[in-house]
Amino acid sequence: MRDMRTGFAAGKPNTTIPLRVRRPAPVHPGGWSGSPGRRPATPAALIVPAVLSGIVLVAVTVMWRSGPPGPPAGSPPAPLAQSPRSLGAVSWPEAGVSAADITGLGVVAGPGAHRPVPIASVAKVMTAYIVLRDHPLSPGQQGPDIVVQAAEAAAYPAEVRNGDSLVPVTAGERVSERQALEALLLPSADNMAWILARWDAGSQAGFVAQMNATARALGMTATRYTDPSGLAASTVSSAADQVVLGTAAMHQPALAAIAAMRSAVIPVAGLVGNLNTLLGQDGIAGLKTGSDSAAGGCVLLASWRDVRGGGSKVLIVAAVLGQPGTGETILPNALGAGRHLMLGLGQALQPGSRRHARHNRSSPLTTPSSSRWSVPAPAISRPASGPSDGP
Repeated sequence: MRDMRTGFAAGKPNTTIPLRVRRPAPVHPGGWSGSPGRRPATPAALIVPAVLSGIVLVAVTVMWRSGPPGPPAGSPPAPLAQSPRSLGAVSWPEAGVSAADITGLGVVAGPGAHRPVPIASVAKVMTAYIVLRDHPLSPGQQGPDIVVQAAEAAAYPAEVRNGDSLVPVTAGERVSERQALEALLLPSADNMAWILARWDAGSQAGFVAQMNATARALGMTATRYTDPSGLAASTVSSAADQVVLGTAAMHQPALAAIAAMRSAVIPVAGLVGNLNTLLGQDGIAGLKTGSDSAAGGCVLLASWRDVRGGGSKVLIVAAVLGQPGTGETILPNALGAGRHLMLGLGQALQPGSRRHARHNRSSPLTTPSSSRWSVPAPAISRPASGPSDGP
């Protein structure tokens, strides 16, 4: 069994728990026990147990002082062993809702963290999570082919007119599972979300039922999915719920690897780029963007940060939802706000940072004009966007 929140095998020991020293049991001569038929031990018989006890005590003391051995090379970074009180001041975005999940600390709530709001294409993280749960991929594996049905190809022109976020498809086109997930997560193709849902569950309705069941299993109590793409404004979640999902997603190796790609080549569509232009900055390695008129600008970011030095990294997942702006600026605004929040969280985890987490919207870090959030727009060819679903 696997833990639904982290993706790790259930029962995996917590390496952050300090080693507890157990005193060796006292060695009693046989005559002390009160057991009948035992003869008092001779002096020679007492010497060997006493020497062995001393050796054990010295070894345990050395282990206690030096700590448990480090993880083997190539193993995942160990969780940060801190309590919530160890987080310094946090500056949250001026607008919208936000939250973070920090390994070793858990969910840290920003303004409106538990309020359900539309999440646009950030919903596709759950779509990818379920597809890979049901159809796991090994590193480099393409997975089975998915055949585009005639009705799905025929719907493409109308979807373009609606301003949906799409990749072109043709009837009978064969796309591997990995390529479909790349089209889903990089250029945020709505039609690929619908194709994957049909392929995985037989219908979109069946897949949406799985999305909601999985959300409940992960403890996402403020989340309700009504479609696999996030195009529907009725698909809502909270920032706190999304960082829980993001943490689970980052422990699914294939999903994390695809979300970190800057570009990919998809059949028919050709070269596509990732709308998350923050990849590679400040340790950011994912996860998903989203924007439309109902949700505003949204971003779910994941970053590995070295907060203690020595290469010991901690995973930070942050959600920034509902950023304001025009159709052209809401996504750059969300990306800028997300990056500044990530930087602030990294600073708050540094030793010596102020210990009073600031859950307000008054910090200078989060009250700039919209131009300060400017992030280069991705140079991706896609259908003209309308007021419905963006990336």
